[in-house]
Amino acid sequence: MSKKDKKSKKEKEKKNQYGSDTPDCLKLENQLCFPLYACAKEVIRRYRPLLDPFDLTYTQYIVMMVLWEEKQINVKTLGEKLYLDSGTLTPLLKKLESKGYVKRERSLQDERNLNVTITEEGERLKQLLRDVPGSMQACVCLEPEDAIELHRLLKKVLKVMK
Repeated sequence: MSKKDKKSKKEKEKKNQYGSDTPDCLKLENQLCFPLYACAKEVIRRYRPLLDPFDLTYTQYIVMMVLWEEKQINVKTLGEKLYLDSGTLTPLLKKLESKGYVKRERSLQDERNLNVTITEEGERLKQLLRDVPGSMQACVCLEPEDAIELHRLLKKVLKVMK
């Protein structure tokens, strides 16, 4: 087999790996979604011991990350940013409010809109959790260039699926 034929065969195998027109399309090892799912599950599992002492879930933590940046945000915008629906956000925000980290208020301009504002207690939490990103980076064990590339590719996937 010539170099050109080998290259063509390799490219065809690559194209078909995730396609539905191959006999192996239902093999777990050929699914792009499975390693994404497994990695996400494992990463969130690794957050648990870091967040448990603060009685925070991963989802509550990412909400707080947005609020540390934005200070105040509309619930709809928050949901879009985090890819969460209102059915998930509402109880989560109520829980964060009961802990004193956020305040939920109807917009004065349009009462249909609900705004979430970080409290002083929520701001203090940021200082307590400042080591979490470094701890997570250490347990993922990727070279910085690989982490940057993975981040870029995941953002690309999210963009095209939106």
